[in-house]
Amino acid sequence: MSKVFYNKSSKADSSIFKSWSFSNINYILFSIGIALIIIGYILMASGEVNSLKSLTIAPIILFLGYIVFIPLALIYKDKTP
Repeated sequence: MSKVFYNKSSKADSSIFKSWSFSNINYILFSIGIALIIIGYILMASGEVNSLKSLTIAPIILFLGYIVFIPLALIYKDKTP
């Protein structure tokens, strides 16, 4: 295995999650993004081909999920030490 993924000399108690900077807010934002994506695809599939729901509302909801909430969940950092 590559040294990038496995290092025999590393301590057993040191893990990748010690430096993990995700907080509860990150997980909440990510969950909202996933929920918006699922709702957007359901709306897109349930509407007729040329309906307002399929052509306008669903893409806006998908945009919010993919372009706003998911990147925000990945970028957001808590200011508390």
